Amino acid sequence: MPEMLAAYAEVVGQDVITHLQQLARPLKGMKVVHVNSTRVGGGVAEILEKLVPLSNELGIDTRWEVISGNEDFYRCTKAMHNGLQGHRTPIADSLLKAYEEVNRKNAEQLRPQLEEADFVFIHDPQPAPLLGLCPNRRGRWVWRCHIDASRPYRPLWRYLRGHISPYDASIFSLPAFAQSLPHPEYIIAPSIDPLSEKNIDLDAAELDEVRRRFELDPDRPLILQVSRFDRFKDPVGVIEAHRLARKFVPGLQLVLAGGTATDDPEGDMVLQEVRQAAGDDPDIKILLLPPDAHRTINALQRASDIVIQKSTKEGFGLTVTEGLWKGKPVIGGDTGGIRLQVVNYHTGFLVRTPEGAALRIRYLLYRRDRMVEMGAKARQFVRENFLLTRHLREYLTLIVGLLHGAQYRIELA
Repeated sequence: MPEMLAAYAEVVGQDVITHLQQLARPLKGMKVVHVNSTRVGGGVAEILEKLVPLSNELGIDTRWEVISGNEDFYRCTKAMHNGLQGHRTPIADSLLKAYEEVNRKNAEQLRPQLEEADFVFIHDPQPAPLLGLCPNRRGRWVWRCHIDASRPYRPLWRYLRGHISPYDASIFSLPAFAQSLPHPEYIIAPSIDPLSEKNIDLDAAELDEVRRRFELDPDRPLILQVSRFDRFKDPVGVIEAHRLARKFVPGLQLVLAGGTATDDPEGDMVLQEVRQAAGDDPDIKILLLPPDAHRTINALQRASDIVIQKSTKEGFGLTVTEGLWKGKPVIGGDTGGIRLQVVNYHTGFLVRTPEGAALRIRYLLYRRDRMVEMGAKARQFVRENFLLTRHLREYLTLIVGLLHGAQYRIELA
């Protein structure tokens, strides 16, 4: 058995790997291409970083391509991201023209391999126009939406729908996120890689080293949020929750750890807002980490008592999955894909306000036995539902279904 598959078998069991091999056997030699807008930063890049080589190890010729753009392109796609999540975000015609022009230029470079591929997966709005720019395509194209598009800004959705409707299928993370489209629609939740540096087990010495590096006191409770500096992640609300909880939990430490993505032009602005909200509070650490700081994030999650992801909008929230995998109860925003992972009172708590988050922080830190119980449930829940092997199995099932003409559709409310 190839080395990567053998390593996964030790985590998920040989039966899971055998099933993947059975699904992949009739697909061997098939050409598959994934396209997104960044190779570092964000959950999409993290998923593709391991999904692609694992697919190759199963005998499927899989490639990952990244489109590049200019400042106007990223301003436009950030506005699209916000608009899909419900913000009324009119986009100037000049930005839409830049968006279309960037896709035309990328299509010129990518067209040969996209048109000869058997399957092309286009991730999120950034490269959505590529299908219309590849008139001689011979394979099937799937648009994969990682965003909570349950209540999109309608003028924006009408525009994007024109690019997305001609696809052969679409994938959404939750049924509630889907929009009516004239082709089969699939539901596939994201996943984490249990063998990545961000999720492997670490020894106590490495945790101690990270505590020393960031001046964290091991004898005082620690809460942690890991995310890009994005307003939808509500880092300022986390700071408020920390200050409310600290009134009842003296010495409570907070770490906000994150970075920026190359396709997010608002990250620096939000980071400044967070630093201003934190002020010179010695119990709040704001860490701007490089994209490859995976072991550091892993250590911070394992060193924390509680993981927080207080998003107000969230496509899925892989940092929630990561926290659960480390055996930590997660306090998450009552939104999007977080609801799929945080089972109230079992794997963590869902909250809507800083006051609600503060209440749950206080509850857990005064009930350590509940924290241990919830953490054990959390890790098992991820093992059964949100690991990369399950994710790949569902991609393979989708490919087989489309190849054989299966017209699966979800029921839209």
